[in-house]
Amino acid sequence: MPVITNIEDLRQIYQRRVPRMFYDYTQSGSWTEQTFRDNTSDFDKIRLRQRVAVNMENRNLSSTMIGQPVTMPVALAPVGLTGMQHADGEIKAARAAEKFGVPFTLTTMSICSIEDVAEHTSKPFWFQLYVMRDTDFVSRMIQRAKDAGCSALVLTLDLQILGQRHKDLKNGLSAPPKLTPSSIADMMTKWNWGMGMLGTKRRFFGNIVGHAKGVEDASSLSAWTAEQFDPALDWDKVARIKEEWGGKLILKGILDADDARMAAKVGADAIVVSNHGGRQLDGAISSIRALPGIVDAVGDQVEIHLDSGIRSGQDVLKALAMGAKGTFIGRSYIYGLGAMGEAGVTRALEIIRTELDTTMALCGRRDVRELDRDILLVPRDFAGDWQA
Repeated sequence: MPVITNIEDLRQIYQRRVPRMFYDYTQSGSWTEQTFRDNTSDFDKIRLRQRVAVNMENRNLSSTMIGQPVTMPVALAPVGLTGMQHADGEIKAARAAEKFGVPFTLTTMSICSIEDVAEHTSKPFWFQLYVMRDTDFVSRMIQRAKDAGCSALVLTLDLQILGQRHKDLKNGLSAPPKLTPSSIADMMTKWNWGMGMLGTKRRFFGNIVGHAKGVEDASSLSAWTAEQFDPALDWDKVARIKEEWGGKLILKGILDADDARMAAKVGADAIVVSNHGGRQLDGAISSIRALPGIVDAVGDQVEIHLDSGIRSGQDVLKALAMGAKGTFIGRSYIYGLGAMGEAGVTRALEIIRTELDTTMALCGRRDVRELDRDILLVPRDFAGDWQA
């Protein structure tokens, strides 16, 4: 077993062990991938203030996200096709998160169904909803989340239409994967992955097949998903979903201060500053660049989380110091899952916790809840001199 010290180590193992189409699904963005790259490189532009001769004993990383206690302010983000990265991937990631004491978010586009995950976990998890044209399907998904005891609904707002992702199109991404000479040759080199997939019955979108009208197999699923994302989603629909759900609501995909104000107005419990990991609007600014303006606009009205670009505990610390109350990681835990299954997710969380703890201490702070801009060195032009 190699010595794994950072998230990049997990990514390299992940790349060797998972078929190319699923690796590319994770490790890519839309169009030119400018926003995908900026999400990580913009974190690198922020520097840290080292402080010395301060008491670093009794440090605390625990906090809350939407009132829920967490061992550190990090949640596992909703990631489609997680169960194709590793057999029963959503169940394994949810178990790792539960044991670690952080939230897991199951996506609508998961391989393991919401009932599967609920059956194999003992604590409530969060459920992420995509709004579809089929309003009956949406209502039944909300009820299924309630029945499963989910403690928050994460409503994604930035995928009304699908951004073009060149690698996914060229690879013929699907679940289960299409068998072509190229994909078969690739999968023949991924024995551990293949044996795991042969040993599970979960290879389709478990929340959709058998639950959406007319979707009984892979062929009907493809046609359904191509037509179902609702381009008419607006703030009135968001308000109706909030009322129908009746519990904690997190709105994901906010990148503009005006949209943040609308999210606060409809009564969201939290918002996630996110550009969908650079997989939707290529050319949008990075989440970390957008964060300060959104904090200034609504930081006293709604809890703010950040997603997209986090690959280390230092990135978590920078987001928190810039005003976020919590963070979401997607690719970072997927690397671990694809590399080592449940143990890999745990390892990813351990790496981030260690980096966050050590960095916080060397910046002269002992409590993650008290981080602020004073520990950062931010370029004067970081927010950008943009003109609308």
